[in-house]
Parts: sequence; C-alpha cells; structure tokens
Amino acid sequence: MAVFHGSRLREVRNQKKMSIAELAKRSEVSTGLISQIERDIVIPSVVSLWRLAQALDTNINYFFGDSDQEDTVIQRKDSHKTLIAHEGSSYYKLLSPNVPGHLLDVTEITLKSGCSYEHPPLSHECEECGYVLEGELTVLLNGKEYVLYPGDSIYFNSSLPHKYINRSNADCVSIWAMTPSFF
Repeated sequence: MAVFHGSRLREVRNQKKMSIAELAKRSEVSTGLISQIERDIVIPSVVSLWRLAQALDTNINYFFGDSDQEDTVIQRKDSHKTLIAHEGSSYYKLLSPNVPGHLLDVTEITLKSGCSYEHPPLSHECEECGYVLEGELTVLLNGKEYVLYPGDSIYFNSSLPHKYINRSNADCVSIWAMTPSFF
C-alpha cells in the first residue's frame, strides 16, 4: 500500500511559488485543511486531493510513495497503490500503472455499506465508465438516480454533476475507467 506524504504538497506548492491562500483559492480547499495536509496531520479526501493536484498542475500519485517501477506494463497484485478515504469507508485501488503522461486510469473502488463518495456532487473534465462487481451502487448523475447491480455498467461525461452512494447493507466493489487520468 502506498503511503501518503503531505510534505510533498508543500514541496510542489513552494516550487510553484504559491502561497497557501492562493492554492486554497485555486483548488477550493480551505487554507486550514491545506496546512494540516502539509504537516501530515490529516489525509485529504480523494476529491480534495484531486483539486489540489489540479491546481498545482500535477496528479494525485505525486503525493504518494516512490513511483519507480521496473515494469510499467504489468501491475502485480501486491503493487497496486491504494488510497483509503472517508475515514476508512472507501478504498481506491489504482489498477493501471502510474506512468507520467498516461491518459487512462483504471480503479477498483470499494464503498462500505452506507458510504457516499462525495457529499456535494462533483464535476470535472473527464469521461468515466463504471462496472459493478459486488453489491449495489447508486449513481446520482445530473440530478437523476441510477441504481446498478452486479454486472451493470454506466458511462457518462464527468462534467455532469455526479456522486456515488452505497445505500445497501453490503460493501460495493466496482471497477472504473477514467480518461483523462484522474490519479
């Protein structure tokens, strides 16, 4: 499992000669949260981390352990980077290699029972396709709800406001492809 390094946020922010206040304005993440992240007091949500990475013109993987890999074609089962978010109620396992400039991310997302991916719907420039392996997933997309069961898939333009919810009593495991790269 990859380790998150909040100090890398401070490093890249300083390299770009950006104040915490300026980064907060560009990313829509509070100055207090940015300060806590940089001091490794808290681990941000996936969405906050993505917003910070976008504001700094980098990707989420920059903030995790070393990305040196011998082989960028194969990801062995024990080498996937995993991000634990929402106080342990969701897990994001990057299935595609972490290669600079790649255009597609493939991610396994596990949402624990009762977990909502992001409280306000998120929108970003991307396309997504999801496939449910286990459990039940509700996708709120542009104000409409879609309930997916094992074997169901969904495709949409991520510029539409969306969020993922697991309202069932079981964990939901799904596979997502996103382009351009989110992580």
